[in-house]
Amino acid sequence: MAKMIDGEAYKEMILQAAEAVAERVEEVNALNVFPVPDGDTGTNMSMTLNNAADALNKLENPTLGRALEVTSSALLRGARGNSGVITSLLFRGIAKGMKDARTADGATLAEGLREGSATAYKAVMKPAEGTILTVSRIAGDAAVKAAKKTRDPEAVLGAAIKAAKKALEETTNQNPVLKKAGVVDAGAYGYLLILQGMQDALSGTITRLARKIPVPVINPAMPVESADFSAFDEEEINFDYCTEFICARENPKDPDDLRQFLPTIGDCVVVVEDDEIIKVHVHTNEPHLALGEALKYGQLITVKVENMVQQHRQKVAEEAEAGMGKREYAAPVTRYGFVSVAAGEGVMNLFRELGADNVVGGGQTMNPSTEDILRAIDLTPAEIVFVLPNNKNIIMAGQQAAALSDKQVVVLPTKTIPQGICAMLSFDHDLEPEENQQNMESAIAAVRSGSVTYAARDSEFDGRHIQEGDHMALSEGKLLSTGKDFFAVVDDLARELCRGECNFITIIYGEGADEEQARQVRDIFAACAGDAEINVLCGGQPVYSYLVSVE
Repeated sequence: MAKMIDGEAYKEMILQAAEAVAERVEEVNALNVFPVPDGDTGTNMSMTLNNAADALNKLENPTLGRALEVTSSALLRGARGNSGVITSLLFRGIAKGMKDARTADGATLAEGLREGSATAYKAVMKPAEGTILTVSRIAGDAAVKAAKKTRDPEAVLGAAIKAAKKALEETTNQNPVLKKAGVVDAGAYGYLLILQGMQDALSGTITRLARKIPVPVINPAMPVESADFSAFDEEEINFDYCTEFICARENPKDPDDLRQFLPTIGDCVVVVEDDEIIKVHVHTNEPHLALGEALKYGQLITVKVENMVQQHRQKVAEEAEAGMGKREYAAPVTRYGFVSVAAGEGVMNLFRELGADNVVGGGQTMNPSTEDILRAIDLTPAEIVFVLPNNKNIIMAGQQAAALSDKQVVVLPTKTIPQGICAMLSFDHDLEPEENQQNMESAIAAVRSGSVTYAARDSEFDGRHIQEGDHMALSEGKLLSTGKDFFAVVDDLARELCRGECNFITIIYGEGADEEQARQVRDIFAACAGDAEINVLCGGQPVYSYLVSVE
């Protein structure tokens, strides 16, 4: 059992940490839904650690100070992604906490672990709990506490690992995004692997992780193996581009100015510097602005810009493809079939009555996955399947399902329930697929869609302040009117939708509405629409008390 850590021992600890993460890359990736569901945390942490491993492998019998210095520098320069940069910060702090030691005992190592956590917290602009930061802090505190009882670094690391495991399990409940996915934090899990790898090296059990660390189970009856990436809407990705770069410190400009600038164009900002370089990580829609600001400090040394939306789409497609072996098929018995997405029993039954073979439950705030839509396509007994997403956020999932299907699939760009209804009404079984698609898309374009809902909390929408409880009228998805007077808001919607020619009006009432109120809403539209034919249906849809189409 090692009692002291010298340069060679620390080198082996980092090499084994890199090996530990490399062996579990896909497991870590499968947990990565925060801060962005793009599934690359394991890859980024592994590549970051491998950069340090490559540098350390070039050293023979290094002093502890040299091993700490090389590790810190290599991690900083090779850091990839938010998790990689934070990992580099953790080890930079460890180097700072242990810099004066020729050899390190448990107390010195504990101080390094705690300093590593403190360094990472300081560098992250908006630290979030339930992440690698939380677990590193708890592990560091446990190490310091253990070091008061023993100077053995292996025992101190063991205490840190025990605390980290417990803290990792709690990350699900600390972060709403993780709770939604039912998983632990990917970066925190990666950090636990790092600690275990370091202890394995220190104790001499370098056997490619002889002691495997299971992914924590949130519910003992239901093991959590990975996140469902398709459950996360692309709209939840606030900024498209993960932007990372290193710039030289050639000008005497204060890096704090860069720290203040980057949050104005993005989030997930991490800025760390040494005497020679500045390393930056930011999620933004304007990477050119971040790079332009960096040039004020010196030349750009490395630049990496990745599209996180595309990464998310690829992850969703991979999930759907992985599930293909379990797919069930319905043999074609007709030429045409329909799959529609809808919410509310009345609306779902309406689509069935219009001819939909399968109706997938979902809509605003509860988007179905690519796999859900693909399963519905597979179970539709037709050669050619038309898919009606009926929500702008579901169109992409429909297109991904179409690409994975063996059938001929046509995804219609329906963004609302009324558009989906009108598309189905315009379908003709005697026409060819291209003619039907053209006719249905023309019908979609001719529909004016509106909806009425309410504000569940104070918020901003389309640049306007909305108070909790306000009624809201939306026309083509854009905010038209708000107010406490429900019928005044409905009147605004009726006047907007009934401009121009009005032949048919469909009013579908759902959550928060009843038959009597629906008659009053009908009367408001009748006053604006002249001789238009008006149909009122009970849809039972959530979120929207009324869905309205005007043709």
